[in-house]
Amino acid sequence: MSNLRAVLFDIDDTLVATSSFAAIARRNAAAAMVDAGLALPLEDVVRELNEVIAEFSSNYDHHFDKLIQRLDFDTHGQNRALIVAAGVVAYHDTKFSELKPFDDVIPLLRDLQSAGIITGIITHGWTVKQAEKLIRLKLVEHLDPDAIFISDQIGISKPNPKLYQTALRALDLTANEVMYVGDSPGHDVAPAKALGMVSVFSSRASRYDIEETDIQPDHSVADFTELREILKSQYAIL
Repeated sequence: MSNLRAVLFDIDDTLVATSSFAAIARRNAAAAMVDAGLALPLEDVVRELNEVIAEFSSNYDHHFDKLIQRLDFDTHGQNRALIVAAGVVAYHDTKFSELKPFDDVIPLLRDLQSAGIITGIITHGWTVKQAEKLIRLKLVEHLDPDAIFISDQIGISKPNPKLYQTALRALDLTANEVMYVGDSPGHDVAPAKALGMVSVFSSRASRYDIEETDIQPDHSVADFTELREILKSQYAIL
């Protein structure tokens, strides 16, 4: 009989294809800025915006302002603040229309809850941004409210194992009672496995090839149908 009592997940590129979504949203934002008066070729704007994000990180709040500051272009009398606002609106509109969890996420979370398993999150990022994703993805009702751990809120970032230890203490569980599912070998799999948690590498939307590392997860899955089968066959859950 399995002693697994909780399954915790990363958010980005594990529950939702954040990287591909972000690329779509940024391109839509750049196109809106061009339409609003940023008189440069779209591809040049997209390239410069990606450079801004790489330099200031994806969690920075003023990408479009920085983009405008570093571009030399004729506004043709347009207020630059309106060009920035056009990009912001297009980016957020894309959030409403494109940001969705993978189809197999909510059914798995629902079934885990029905089986008495704690479902939760350990995620890296700014508190409000990561919490917003959970709300937009409509995942909150499928998660234990005491099992949501955001690095910024806790003050410990991935891959520091202390983030995972904080979750274990808060849930009053031992490491071998918790499965952790994530897309990053270094930030998700390695710290969880080092603590003795059941580590699962999710390759579906991952930017990483775990075969190119020396990190060996307990399980690798291409989707949550495979994860469901592992939970059923090896842990007597579901």
